[in-house]
Amino acid sequence: MKQILLPLLLVLTLALSACTPAATSTPPPAAGQPQPFQVVATTSIVADVVKNVGGERVSVTTLLPIGSDVHTYEPTPQDLAKVADAQLVFVNGAGLEEFLNVLIENAGSADRVVEVSHGIELKDFGAHDHEHGDEGEDHAHEGEDHAHEGGDPHTWTDPNLVKIWVENIRAALTAADPANEAAYRANAEAYLKQLDEIDAWIREQVAQIPLENRKLVTDHLLFGYFAERYGFEQIGAIIPGYSTAAQPTAQEIAAIEDAIREFGVKAVFVGKTVNPNLAQRVAEDTGIQLVGLYHGSLSQPGGEAATYLDYLRYNVSQMVNALK
Repeated sequence: MKQILLPLLLVLTLALSACTPAATSTPPPAAGQPQPFQVVATTSIVADVVKNVGGERVSVTTLLPIGSDVHTYEPTPQDLAKVADAQLVFVNGAGLEEFLNVLIENAGSADRVVEVSHGIELKDFGAHDHEHGDEGEDHAHEGEDHAHEGGDPHTWTDPNLVKIWVENIRAALTAADPANEAAYRANAEAYLKQLDEIDAWIREQVAQIPLENRKLVTDHLLFGYFAERYGFEQIGAIIPGYSTAAQPTAQEIAAIEDAIREFGVKAVFVGKTVNPNLAQRVAEDTGIQLVGLYHGSLSQPGGEAATYLDYLRYNVSQMVNALK
């Protein structure tokens, strides 16, 4: 359906623009001031990191609204206009933003796309710490999209991998806007220091959790990089894949509940943008806590996870409080 409708998006956008003033993410510069470099970022997490590297010299428009699930997002005509007008388009990459493929093609922006996860060695699809269920059983996940078969796209769950994002963003901004190379480099170095500090803080917090309690069950597989970095075991997920678009079978629900009991898991963590019904059922069946986390989106500005660093602090604090 997307391939049929998306070629019409440009026409719809032009019609909308005829009667609606264009939205801007920042006020126009004062007289005599240089125009900010105009970029688009797909998610609020990518946008926040780009803002930290770009600083005042870059105006960042975020494509997905706060609270959106990138796995199920449907692009709009306005999205096409934003992508077409951007000087650079920053994406997570690693197959995460599947919705963007046709949008980029229609906007003619392929040469302006920057994958911030470029250069990160991706974890293999399905390679989590504990495989639950019958290995010989071939379950078909209803509605599951296998776009992530090449690797786990959730690279932002480990701030050490986001340091690679920072370098990719700095290099792309410098190549497109070399006059501000020094500013981009200084901003990147300052943010890299903050990422090192948050990494040390996470290690201190995780040390409060007994080793036998460092077991994660989530709504879908997204904390693989985090678990590997900080010594957790991913027991599994309610949706045994990297996308929330899938629907688990009854056998898979039973298998994850058996694993929770077998390994003494203390909590199931569910994303704030995900329907919690299945996770609530699993928590009730097994008698464990249901704990909310932020996954692919930040909170509203001024909220508990308004920046990427706040996002990490909130999620880690929730984990520690549930598992220690």
